[in-house]
Amino acid sequence: MSMNQSGWRPEMNAADGTSAAPTATGNRALMLEEPLIFEIGGTDRTGVDFSEAPDFTSRLGGMERSEPIGLPGLSEQETVRHYTRLSRQNYAIDLGLFPLGSCTMKHNPRLNEKVARMPGFADVHPLAPTATVQGALAVIHQLGEWLKTLTGMPAVAMSPKAGAHGELCGLLAIRAALVARGDARQVVLVPESAHGTNPATAAFCGYKVEDIPATPEGRVDLAALKARLGSDVAAVMITNPNTCGLFERDMKAISDAVHAAGAFVYCDGANFNAIVGRVRPGDLGVDAMHINLHKTFSTPHGGGGPGSGPVVLSEALAPFAPLPFVEKDEDGLFHLIEEETAGEHHAANFGRMVAFHGQMGMFTRALTYILSHGADGLRQVAEDAVLNANYILRSLEDVLDAPFGSSGPCMHEALFSDKGMAEGFSTLDVAKGLIDEGYHPMTMYFPLVVHGAMLIEPTETESKAALDQFIMALRSVAERAKAGDDALKGAPWFAPRRRLDETLAARKPVLNWEDPALAEVQAAE
Repeated sequence: MSMNQSGWRPEMNAADGTSAAPTATGNRALMLEEPLIFEIGGTDRTGVDFSEAPDFTSRLGGMERSEPIGLPGLSEQETVRHYTRLSRQNYAIDLGLFPLGSCTMKHNPRLNEKVARMPGFADVHPLAPTATVQGALAVIHQLGEWLKTLTGMPAVAMSPKAGAHGELCGLLAIRAALVARGDARQVVLVPESAHGTNPATAAFCGYKVEDIPATPEGRVDLAALKARLGSDVAAVMITNPNTCGLFERDMKAISDAVHAAGAFVYCDGANFNAIVGRVRPGDLGVDAMHINLHKTFSTPHGGGGPGSGPVVLSEALAPFAPLPFVEKDEDGLFHLIEEETAGEHHAANFGRMVAFHGQMGMFTRALTYILSHGADGLRQVAEDAVLNANYILRSLEDVLDAPFGSSGPCMHEALFSDKGMAEGFSTLDVAKGLIDEGYHPMTMYFPLVVHGAMLIEPTETESKAALDQFIMALRSVAERAKAGDDALKGAPWFAPRRRLDETLAARKPVLNWEDPALAEVQAAE
């Protein structure tokens, strides 16, 4: 790093490791260097001129500030330019393929966005009388009916606001069902190939978590699972298709064994986009499954929240579903069922997940996506997602190790390892090299069952041309790692910042800005 009057900026290094002449500003043509907002504005000025304001301190009840707030003052133009320049340094699905595995990043159709911004949906208020929001309630109800149909499950809870929130909902329903029958089970079994949130959710619910090993093929060891089942096991949390990108062929046998032991089957439905329209989890014996609307039904992944993670439930768990929920009466009117009107059928509900039933932005986008595709189109979504992942797997398995490549086709994700790279080179070097090629890195070091894992999920929305370009880029970086290209150890060379010490950044993050001059004064004192 070097310093000039415009602030900190990275050195200009070429891919061969040689230094290029730095610019006076730190900019690289249209890649503009941008200091922190505290370095642009000063706490002693503001971007707005005020006439002398009246004294309102008497109305603050003693809550007025006793010292300066310490925020920088900027003009409107300075503010807009600052955040626009920062946005140009960010990677987004609208810029290119996002190869994150197990975290579907697909195109969000603009039709969905247009519907979500319709005033009747965008302006709806959670406290509005139900008679005035019949359209919004109809959307929630219709989406729920689609989710039940697609999963083959009789009930759905629409209130959870994310995948992990949905996991919590499912386990709380399971716990409520066990309590209702006076069964104090304390253990939840989680296979090694499950998502990382699964054991965290089980522990949060107060359960003891135990692992179930994977077979050499990357699937649940059915014999080990059966051997562990007993009267203390409350549930099994299984991800299917799993985090190795493989379908659990023994899923029905797993469910039968779990049910025979008096326990419940929770399925992490984050990867539902790989089987939607092809397989109904209810037919496989699943009791509860959350559905990430952003992964399967194209709602935005983060930003503009809250998100949505509906949970479908089996007949055994339906009475314990949380409140509130939407119900349609004989006259075609929709009602938001609260505690006082739940009735006997839902008297066993475990309570509420949220203060308000909502997420209209996600519901409208997901239903728009479903209606625009139809049942046949959704089936093609799954088929294209699987096709794209297998195209990547088979196009790169000659240059990258595919630990489960011999097990047959993958599902929605292609999984590689760091085996075969030159000594001293790792998955991290490949990931950093991809940044120089203009791509966000793939998921690294997950799942844990594969050393140096590289997990890639192209989704169904990428064209063959986009996949070919990504394959070419990753192949080039992988070949450099196998050949021991030392320049790769310094990647990224062309990003706004050079490679960071990620271990130090995680263990000792600097989360606040301090005025260097003030810090020097304090240090001297």
